[in-house]
Amino acid sequence: MAKWTPKHEAPEPLEGPVVATITGGTILWFVLFLVQIPFYNWFAERDLMWWVWTCLAGGGLGLIGIWYVRGREAAIKRAQSAETAVAAESSRAAGPSAPSDEGERGQGT
Repeated sequence: MAKWTPKHEAPEPLEGPVVATITGGTILWFVLFLVQIPFYNWFAERDLMWWVWTCLAGGGLGLIGIWYVRGREAAIKRAQSAETAVAAESSRAAGPSAPSDEGERGQGT
């Protein structure tokens, strides 16, 4: 018997200050790493060194994340500006959609 799962349309992705969020998280990971350095021996004695290295790994991955989201945001802006330029060019090429009343009167009817 097949398991029943409801089919729903996927929601739109949330957009917000992505670069600022990733940068803040990266700074937080590095600050947590630096705060733990003075207690290095305490962590080593209790076999909890993974806490220190997890914070360093989080900061390093955050740097990759910053690079990624900055590139993503730049690509989105380029796509929007290209889309706007294409729309403006097509509206200029199409010309006026309907003749005005003054143009019809000037033809001598």
